[in-house]
Amino acid sequence: MMSEGLSLQSPPVKVLAAQLQQCYRDCDGLWLLARKEYGRPALPVPLVWMQGTILTVDQDGKAVKMEDESGSFTVQGADKVPKGQPCLSAGKYVMVMGLVLSCSPEPILRAVKMTALTDSVLYRNMWGLEVEDLHRNLP
Repeated sequence: MMSEGLSLQSPPVKVLAAQLQQCYRDCDGLWLLARKEYGRPALPVPLVWMQGTILTVDQDGKAVKMEDESGSFTVQGADKVPKGQPCLSAGKYVMVMGLVLSCSPEPILRAVKMTALTDSVLYRNMWGLEVEDLHRNLP
C-alpha cells in the first residue's frame, strides 16, 4: 500500500480513465497498467498524469469529479494541492497529477498537483494522442 510519505522514484505516467480502469494489483499491492495492445509489458502506475474537464466540485472543494475522452474519474484532496491559476470549477479543463487509490469501478486519485489548461484548445485536442504515443514508445 502507498503511504502519505511515499518517495516517488519515477515521473507520472500519462493515462486515460479507461486505461486506469483496466489496471490490476500485483502481489506487492502496486497498480499495474496492462499494455498488451501496444506489445509492451505491464507498467507500474503509482503516480499518474491525467487531463480532463471538471464535472463537479463538492461543497468543501475536497473532491472533484472529472471526465476525459474515455470516461470519468474522481480526484480527492484537491483542496490541499498547489494549483496554477484557479481551476476548481465545473467546465474547466485541467491536468491533475495524483497517486492512484483505486482503479475500479471508477478511478480515484489523491491529488498531488492540479493546473488549469482551459486557455489552450491544443492541450485538449492532443491529449489522447500524447497518451497513445507514450504507451507505444515507453518500454
